[in-house]
Amino acid sequence: MDREQEEMQFLGFFGIIKESIKIIFTWRKIFSQLTVALIFPLSLISLAHIEITNLLFGKINHDELELDHAKAETPEYNRLIDHVTSDLIKLWLFKTAYLVLCLIFSLLSTSAVVYTIACVYTSQSITFRRVMSIVPKVWKRLMITFLWSFFVVFVYNVVTALVIYLLIVLIQSTATALTLVIILLILYFAGLVYITVIWHLAGVISVLEDTYGIQAMFKSKNLIKGKMRVSIALFLLLMIGSTVIQTGFNNLAANGSGSGFVRFVVAVLCFLLLFKWILFGLVVQTMIYFVCKSYHHENIDKLALADHLEAYLLAGYVPLKSHELQLEQVAV
Repeated sequence: MDREQEEMQFLGFFGIIKESIKIIFTWRKIFSQLTVALIFPLSLISLAHIEITNLLFGKINHDELELDHAKAETPEYNRLIDHVTSDLIKLWLFKTAYLVLCLIFSLLSTSAVVYTIACVYTSQSITFRRVMSIVPKVWKRLMITFLWSFFVVFVYNVVTALVIYLLIVLIQSTATALTLVIILLILYFAGLVYITVIWHLAGVISVLEDTYGIQAMFKSKNLIKGKMRVSIALFLLLMIGSTVIQTGFNNLAANGSGSGFVRFVVAVLCFLLLFKWILFGLVVQTMIYFVCKSYHHENIDKLALADHLEAYLLAGYVPLKSHELQLEQVAV
């Protein structure tokens, strides 16, 4: 990371992208190793989830169509009901396993990439073995932050659903109710993006500072002020890119009409694009942290941060306090 921290506050949308790509290529060896160990499995799980879900849904739909034409209370009818029930159970078990594995590898990947970039920033020696030894100690803090984020999103969804229900029930005019619901949904999605951006930055804070959980989310909310538009634009770029890749895999590979070879080639291309995109996204969200710190003139003491990173190697890890991790605000 060649830029001085004071200069990073001036990085915008394209500046952060350029700096992120530069870091990945400069330290391609360690990032390649981390990709193979953590991001490859995450990408494979994501695409396998699409393929297997389609297969299970296809089987369930086929059995339900046959069930519609079968006579009730016959052996064939009972057999089809058993098949549908069994497939639904398999589907929900698979969905649960997917979410658990996806969460684990997401947190592990985030921990590894954030820690690696912090080592780059502080000119620490970086080896694959060292990073992988640190990851299990870091991801627990990320898990607590994620659980708080999940709770916030859950409450947010419940409140939104309740308000929409009350609008539909209490307002007699259908046109008025529909208009208000559409406006509310627009505000809902805007709020959901805002919460997600805060959570991503809170994940970086959980690794690099002593704060995690709900405190990290509050700190992220304050830190992102002033760089909100850039952060949201980058998040939308990452989300749209990931959606395009997975949609392309679903339409052209999993449900494609081409030959088996063509579908295989498309699947490989989507896999390659997805793991590169995930790595890029993790680097970008870490760069946003440094840009936001610089924007608020919170100079990070490299020696203190280096000590913070070294402390993860100790058996009895005692995190640094916030005032130890950063210098006092620099007056402009």
